[in-house]
Amino acid sequence: MANRSQAPADRSHGASTAPLLQGSWLTRGEEGRFSAYLPRDGEVVRWTEEAGGRWSGPVSLGGDGLTPFLAVGQGPDRYVHLVGLRSTAGGEGHVELVHCVQFQTGRPAAPWRPIGHSNGKGPWTGNPAVAVDAQGRAYAFVRNGGGGLSVRAQKDAGGWHPWWDLHGWGTDPSPVAVRNGEGRVELLTATDKGLLRYVQEESGGRPVRKDVLPADVTFGTLAAVTGPSGHVTLFYVDRAGQVRAWSAGRDLEPTAIGEAVGTGRLAAATCLVDGVETTVLARQSADGRLAVASYPSEREPEALAWSEHGEPQASLDTVLTRGTDGRLVAMALAGGGSPIATRQKATAGLHLEGWRSIG
Repeated sequence: MANRSQAPADRSHGASTAPLLQGSWLTRGEEGRFSAYLPRDGEVVRWTEEAGGRWSGPVSLGGDGLTPFLAVGQGPDRYVHLVGLRSTAGGEGHVELVHCVQFQTGRPAAPWRPIGHSNGKGPWTGNPAVAVDAQGRAYAFVRNGGGGLSVRAQKDAGGWHPWWDLHGWGTDPSPVAVRNGEGRVELLTATDKGLLRYVQEESGGRPVRKDVLPADVTFGTLAAVTGPSGHVTLFYVDRAGQVRAWSAGRDLEPTAIGEAVGTGRLAAATCLVDGVETTVLARQSADGRLAVASYPSEREPEALAWSEHGEPQASLDTVLTRGTDGRLVAMALAGGGSPIATRQKATAGLHLEGWRSIG
């Protein structure tokens, strides 16, 4: 099968290849331990943090022929929802979405189950994104064959609703899904005309598309966080090489907050820095190191101040999250395919430890 999850779906906006990972593939369980999930050799493997900061793994969670792509979302119940792509019969390169759930840290995951294709059947159309609402229902979004968005959502009583066509056109093959402060799911994406936002307005409901907001967006750079106000802020790189922030809930128009260093997708999270709720952005720098910028959450700066951390890597597909102490934790899939991790030091300011292999 062709590697559809890596296919360069649209190079015209600066994207080189679609990312292999979507969402928070580094998750934290109810007891505070972390788990990391990666696609490898047709399956998903998991590493688990143990006492003293050691890691065990990798442990196979199965998958039976998954492509090297994985989307991850976590609910307020701390259950981890994994969505992958698997080849199907009926045509060369045809795929379907498959889903499974990790209920408890370090325990076996539920079996993988197919949830279909947004067009019934067909080839790769985009990389899924998954978010989980306040009631624990997973929403799996994916670009459809018409270039718009489709979603399949879990029912309260088990099973899944049929695919809902959310319409749209020419969308970024890698959208972003997130849960806002009200516990509702939002999907954010872009077209060559601007930004699109879909919002779950009622419990268990079909997300509703909002008006297109004109903007110049580099495909494949989107990242989003839910801030202390409960509103979602989207970050992206525009075609002039500026990082922009947009938050419809805060009436923040797409605002340039600084030059974008490096290449690839942005990563974003919130953490505590000197007791202050802080938004952190990260990207691979030009020389292969981790470039990090931060600012007090929802107080967008006029110019981001980037600093570089760690040793140069061939590539850095990075995810950011926070520990139970509020400090930042970063993990990256380095060029060799092995996960490496770093943490915020217990000192004033935002300083990171050196990279450490967990494999």
